Amino acid sequence: MTTLQSAVRRRRAVAAAGAVFAGLLVLTACEKPTPLATITVGQSSVSSEASCYNDGKSLQTADLAKCLKDTDIKSIKVDPDETVRFGVDPEIADKGWTILMNGQPLTDASTKTYRTIPGSVFFNAQYGASGNSTLVSVKEGDKEVTGLWSFKLQKNS
Repeated sequence: MTTLQSAVRRRRAVAAAGAVFAGLLVLTACEKPTPLATITVGQSSVSSEASCYNDGKSLQTADLAKCLKDTDIKSIKVDPDETVRFGVDPEIADKGWTILMNGQPLTDASTKTYRTIPGSVFFNAQYGASGNSTLVSVKEGDKEVTGLWSFKLQKNS
């Protein structure tokens, strides 16, 4: 092996080590993503990270009120005749979760990762709906709220 080949190999090894080190630095600077909540209607689905999340610790009531007023949320069109499917990461399910409609509980707490609700519920005045869109949230935690994921359901008639 020549001196030139040896130098090239050393440079490659140093470059590879540098790339690995740089990658580790970038990973340590990133925030850990929150668990996901997903809504599926027919063939369409939308997933979101939490609007409010404190790494599994209890959230303050004032913070929750602000989160429920968040306007930068994902939306999905819902035909009232379709079934709306809610799915959550097991990390959310383990703590128990409730579906909220316009800030009010629509379901009891569950530890399952999947639930279904008829689409018509989200546009029915009997359940507090008004107009052609509804704010739906997934609340993590049974007694203490530890996370909140919000979506806008838009009526697709």
